[in-house]
Amino acid sequence: MSTTTSSPATIDVQDCWNVIGVNGDQSCARLEQYVHCRNCEVYASAAQQNLQRPVGDSYKKDWAAHFRQAATDGQQKDSSCLVFRIGREWLSLPTRMFVSVAPIATPHRLPHRASRGLSGIVNVGGTLYPCMSLAALLGIDDTEGEAATHRHTFARLLLTQWEDQAYALPVADLHGILRYASASVQAPAATINKGLSRFLTGVITHDDMRIGMLDEALIGYQLARTLR
Repeated sequence: MSTTTSSPATIDVQDCWNVIGVNGDQSCARLEQYVHCRNCEVYASAAQQNLQRPVGDSYKKDWAAHFRQAATDGQQKDSSCLVFRIGREWLSLPTRMFVSVAPIATPHRLPHRASRGLSGIVNVGGTLYPCMSLAALLGIDDTEGEAATHRHTFARLLLTQWEDQAYALPVADLHGILRYASASVQAPAATINKGLSRFLTGVITHDDMRIGMLDEALIGYQLARTLR
């Protein structure tokens, strides 16, 4: 008895993320809530459809050949960071420092506390966090924004943990998690202002952004010192 293998069925997946999402013109109203398409149920549903589709022998052979290839230096993205903007500066910190992202909130000032960099406290989900101004700590003018573009901006609170203390860091815009090759990190430009440059360990390039990589240990030390 012989069997006939039918060709895999074609599943029509609507890739809205490439049209109105993060890879498109970013006009999707859901982005305000979800920040990135990967957090949206529409994206998750499309991924589930894609994973459930039948595949043919040629597809399996192509991918088997792909994964047999030795990785080049350019493919070894061995590090990750969270990219955000303060003023006009795109900056990043290692993803391991962050707990979650929350909507922006106005901090309540603390009486008799006027430490440079401590904006007050914010309530996030019933928990109080010290709200720390990276702009003040890094000497960045946060009243300056990017030139007008066709993309939405998303001011957010980044909830981070350093040793045993949690902090809320307000940012003007959030790009998201970026994986990169540590070998691709470049030295900071000599033109960067001195207040910021001493906190940088390097610079990475992504699309049209030059992203300053903040020193995790130094930032953590400064946050703890400011809170004392």
